[in-house]
Amino acid sequence: MRPAMSLQLSYRLPVLLKDCATKRQLDQIHGLLLTSSSLHRLPGLRALLVRRATELADMAHADLLFSSFRGTDPPDAAVALYNAMIRGCAYHGPHHRALDLFAEMPRRGEGLAPDSFTYPYVVDACARLKMWRSADAVHCRVLKEGLDAVPAVGSSLLASYVARGSLRDARRVFDGFRVKSVGLSNRMVSEYAKARDVKSARELFDAMAERDAVSWNAMLTAYVKAADVVAAKELFARMPVKNIISWTTMLRALSDAGDFVGMRSLFNRMPERNLVSWNCILSSYTRHGRFRQALQLFPRMLLEGLTPDSFTVVSVLSACENLRKLRMGRWVHANLVTPALQVHAEVGTALIEMYAMCGDIARALVVFFKMDTKDVFSWNVMIRALAVHRQADDALRLFDIMGKQGFGPNHFTFMGVLLACRHGSLVDKGRRMFDMMQKDYGIPPSLQHYGCLIDLLSCNGHVDEAVAVLQGMPCRPDSEIWRALLGGCGLKLASDQPRRR
Repeated sequence: MRPAMSLQLSYRLPVLLKDCATKRQLDQIHGLLLTSSSLHRLPGLRALLVRRATELADMAHADLLFSSFRGTDPPDAAVALYNAMIRGCAYHGPHHRALDLFAEMPRRGEGLAPDSFTYPYVVDACARLKMWRSADAVHCRVLKEGLDAVPAVGSSLLASYVARGSLRDARRVFDGFRVKSVGLSNRMVSEYAKARDVKSARELFDAMAERDAVSWNAMLTAYVKAADVVAAKELFARMPVKNIISWTTMLRALSDAGDFVGMRSLFNRMPERNLVSWNCILSSYTRHGRFRQALQLFPRMLLEGLTPDSFTVVSVLSACENLRKLRMGRWVHANLVTPALQVHAEVGTALIEMYAMCGDIARALVVFFKMDTKDVFSWNVMIRALAVHRQADDALRLFDIMGKQGFGPNHFTFMGVLLACRHGSLVDKGRRMFDMMQKDYGIPPSLQHYGCLIDLLSCNGHVDEAVAVLQGMPCRPDSEIWRALLGGCGLKLASDQPRRR
């Protein structure tokens, strides 16, 4: 009975290792291996144990296991053990350790040489570290050992050259394959699409011996990125099979071309729609200022039973903000902004903008201070909202808190601060902020910054200083700056006239 049970256990252990989801389960399996003969009788289990530890991102434990197993396996199993550890280091770090282990392999003994499974992980580690010379050296070894035709190795080399921005070298690697799989061809077409090299993408697409849905979608994406909606329509019509990605990509093409009638017609004809499709059309409407159409369409999405994500909520709140639909915005906040969505900075920022633009600045502040995750954009939006609502002191106080919490201001931050000074008639503070922007943060003033300062000075009787600022500008003033300056001159003339008795 015991040998039969041992055989059954040996058969099941690899499956258990692949299925374990926690470190505790992994430790239990490791303990079982130590108390049975399986760990010694089946050395391949050691590599599986190390690999699973790395997949659980427990690199310290993986390294401990690897160190205890190293030197106890025959060559084939030892190579698998090294591959498991190199793979973990390449994906989870430390990436340098992957290269150190790769260099160590030939020094450990006869038969312990990298194989076709080793090289993809090593190339990936080089790419993550941006060690391009090392990647070239690995490529040379691959060519010397005749492994460049192995799909996994070739694909990693291709990805490495793409990562360093060398599509020409990536294409050379691709052309070196005797057998070009559909997956590799699709990868190359997709990279040409990203680079907006439509000609090369189309040449490769036409040369493909066989194509799948990914091939057609990659070529369609290339036309969309190049804003060639005519070619995109022609290709879409020719597609033998259209999946939801094809339809959604075509929606984006029509949206970018400003063909909203065609976009809506295509959307209505879609055989199925998912959350990405809905987000695509809603964001297209809001991005192009068609806020009413976005809010009219949104209830249909809810009726189809789809759960909005952060992209949906941001689009709908943007429409509410621009249409001043405070009641609708409150409903979205109360019913759709779940705790899972509250962690997204863009959702909190959209809520702040919506409440502020709809006049509820108190609620905007509550949302801001309750946000778990803030970015610079969130601070900028809140500072500007306070400035627009003429709460200059609060805006400047928030700017001070922003700096104390380690957020570095950018040129949008200073636009909000200068706007607050303008609305609060804080001339001295405005001058200091304008100087601080350049001297302390190295941010060159834009036309809008100069305009805000000139407006502040002009409206508060400092017309001569405003003229001096205008004359010292490195850029030509626009109509807004002239209007601000002339308005200040009018105020000064009015104040200089003697009062009538």
